Amino acid sequence: MKKIVVTGKTIDEAVKNGLGQLGVPEERVKISVLEQPSKGLFGLIGAKDARVELELLPDALEEAVAFLQEVLRSMKLDVRIEQKQDKDGTQLHLHGSELGMLIGRRGQTLDALQYLVNIVANRFSDRHVRIVLDAEQFRERRTKTLQELADRLAERVVRTRKEVVLEPMSPAERKVIHSWLQQHDKVRTFSRGDEPNRRIVIVLR
Repeated sequence: MKKIVVTGKTIDEAVKNGLGQLGVPEERVKISVLEQPSKGLFGLIGAKDARVELELLPDALEEAVAFLQEVLRSMKLDVRIEQKQDKDGTQLHLHGSELGMLIGRRGQTLDALQYLVNIVANRFSDRHVRIVLDAEQFRERRTKTLQELADRLAERVVRTRKEVVLEPMSPAERKVIHSWLQQHDKVRTFSRGDEPNRRIVIVLR
C-alpha cells in the first residue's frame, strides 16, 4: 500500500496537504497521527508542525482492472480496457485482436474471467460491486441470438403444443430468455434442474 508522511500547522492542514499529493478524497485513505503540533515557547521557539501518515486504501475497481490486465498479459493479448458506468454497475469493454480465445465457446471463458474479476473487486470493497466483462460487444450479440432462439422455440411450442427443454445455460443467459418471453401471450417459461445443468423449459400458458 502506498504511504506518505505529511506535515502541517494543524492535523487538518497536514491531512489536506496529503490528500492533495495523492489526489484522492479522504475516504480513500487511512490516517495515522504521528506527531501532534506544538506552539513551542512563546509560540516561536521549538514550534513543531503536525506529522500525519496517510495510507492509500485499495480501490475495488482499480484492483479488479489490475488483475484483469495481469491475466491479459499472461495470455500475451494486446487489449485495451474501456470503462463505462451504468445503473447496474461497471462495464469493462475489451478491445483488441484475437479476442476469440478470451470469449470462448458461447462466452464461457469470458464468464469465468468475469467471475474472477468480481471476486477480486469485492475483496477490496465493503459493499457489493458488480462488474460486467464484455469483449467486442459479445454480450449484446449473444443477447440478440438468445432472443431470436426464444422466439423460434416459442413458435414451436405453440405449433406442436409440446414443451421444449433448452440446453443448460448460465443464470445470466436464462434471465435473458425468461425476460424476453415474459410478455408472450401464449407461452411461459420456468427453470428445471440444478446448477450447472439448470435448464429453461418453455410450455403453453
